[in-house]
Amino acid sequence: VQLQASGGGLVQAGGSLRLSCAASGRTFSRFAMGWFRQAPGKEREFVAVITWSGASTKYADSVKGRFTISRDNAKNTVYLQMNSLKPEDTAVYYCAANELGASVSTVARNYDYWGQGTLVTVSS
Repeated sequence: VQLQASGGGLVQAGGSLRLSCAASGRTFSRFAMGWFRQAPGKEREFVAVITWSGASTKYADSVKGRFTISRDNAKNTVYLQMNSLKPEDTAVYYCAANELGASVSTVARNYDYWGQGTLVTVSS
């Protein structure tokens, strides 16, 4: 499956952005979908995951209550709504697909396909 992330940009602290990840090539609805991020000089970290049906989600503690992951299987797209953004949210955000559709794994190596990343910059 091919993944294309978009929606990144420059936003002031306290603002909002919505990231999108469009999938093509295989049956999107089978996959659990995750978002990860990598800040300069840091390791890639888990942000959020949603199962194939959307019934279950999981969030990193650092974004809980501010970010919401959702998906539209009819559009082969997963979203990450980011509110109350902070400068520490600045990173390249990646979407990823896990063939284990019911998984809520937070571990990057468990994901089978990755998008190219979209840069989010939050200014103070």
